Amino acid sequence: MSDNDRHPFLAGLSKHRGAQPTCLVIFGASGDLAARKLLPALYNLAVDSLLPSDFTLIGFGRKPIPDAEFRQTSSSDIEKFSRREYRKDIWKRVCDHTYYQAGGYDEFAAYEGLKAKIASAEKTAGRPLQVVFYISTPPTVFEAILENLGKSGLASRGLGTALESKVIIEKPFGRDLASAVHLNTVAARHFQEPQIYRIDHYLGKETVQDLLVQRFANPILEPLWNNRHVDHVQITVAEELGVGSRGGYYDHSGATRDMLQNHTMQLLALTAMDQPASLSAEHIRDEKVKLLQSVQPLRLGSGGDAVRAYYTAGLSGGETVVGYHQEKDIPASSFTETFCALKLSIDNARWSGVPFYMRSGKRLARRVSEIAVQFKQPVSGLFAGDSRYDIAPNRLVIQIQPDEGMTLVLNSKVPGLEPRTQPVRLSFRYATTYGSNTPEAYERLILDAIVGDRTLFIRGDETEASWRLFTPLLQSWEKAGKQSLESYAAGSWGPSGADELLAAQGHTWRNAGR
Repeated sequence: MSDNDRHPFLAGLSKHRGAQPTCLVIFGASGDLAARKLLPALYNLAVDSLLPSDFTLIGFGRKPIPDAEFRQTSSSDIEKFSRREYRKDIWKRVCDHTYYQAGGYDEFAAYEGLKAKIASAEKTAGRPLQVVFYISTPPTVFEAILENLGKSGLASRGLGTALESKVIIEKPFGRDLASAVHLNTVAARHFQEPQIYRIDHYLGKETVQDLLVQRFANPILEPLWNNRHVDHVQITVAEELGVGSRGGYYDHSGATRDMLQNHTMQLLALTAMDQPASLSAEHIRDEKVKLLQSVQPLRLGSGGDAVRAYYTAGLSGGETVVGYHQEKDIPASSFTETFCALKLSIDNARWSGVPFYMRSGKRLARRVSEIAVQFKQPVSGLFAGDSRYDIAPNRLVIQIQPDEGMTLVLNSKVPGLEPRTQPVRLSFRYATTYGSNTPEAYERLILDAIVGDRTLFIRGDETEASWRLFTPLLQSWEKAGKQSLESYAAGSWGPSGADELLAAQGHTWRNAGR
């Protein structure tokens, strides 16, 4: 009897890349991440027939919610936030096998209840299921969940088999090096490293995944990807919005922890890493770790490699907005940064002498994430000293959001009888080439976890390598308080100190997103 014969409601769902029959447990199922991202991702995987043929969804949270109510709210969330139009008949195949377990994350009895629900799902399926635990809660309860998954025996389900359990852990993974090491120790006490999937949704973005293809599948690029030809690299992750309703969380995090230590460092690693021995998950992650370990310690203090600032009132998106200290739940005494810019140096043969500039912040001029690789000026003086020749450095810009694509800046002769030149842009956009309705990052990452592909997830030593760089900086800022904390007007590109950071090397920030 086939899977679909056993469960007629599964018609249209299929195995993908060897996906095992699966039960996905979402901790924090009534939270914002589940509503806006995780549930819509599951729906779109169902639309594409990419979920396993036996699939059960169990939500876990503190709030008591009957199964029927959880199914209804899940359907409503999908209808509201899915990138595709909601079709009840498609979601019904999953919805009919969706349940909810209430309990405290530190309440052991709730995990016994969860075990009973998983056992019931296996009885319905008529065979064992792999269980994937997705921890999408505040980080304060990560440890309690990991400990109880271990004590209850849920962590060791099917260990060493194709059905061994897995755990996906959301960011932030620690607040500094010590807490990241501790969390890795707790996770390793109950799960083996191949079972652990530390998620960074930036790695699921199409353009980020395309980085390795662009670098290593195009021979015209890789020979130039080094300090002989590259002048410097700029990585920008800018947000137009302020902290909004997340003020309480954000004030304990800041731009450096929220964006630079994780998302932006992942972009750096993929941009600068050496070619892996193969496309296997471990070979790729080995090279990322090597790159992160080769980043030199930051010079701290005045005139150092880091600038921090907070936004003040200004004009954003055509509207007047308040400053950071006037936002809800932000104390006037706060010295949390909403902007951070860094200059990084990489000590290896490929990149020695090439500065990598990174910046991220809220209430900036526009929402944009991009990597800009600027090549050196032509060594020939053939066109120098003549105002008719506007010769700009070649630049490759990889746009990650919101308009995914790539732009290459070259120099070209202007048509006409006069010998004039100007820079021109050769652009490629995902929306125009492949269509605009591309999968969202969480769709790819959830599917990869189900099938056991760890390529786009972060290894334990990778998290520690990143925190090793940032922890001394964060500690120095904690000690300094408001000293050296700059400000910038909402709607601008950040503080003057960020411009001075580049000016010291004869560089300027590019107009990101243009």
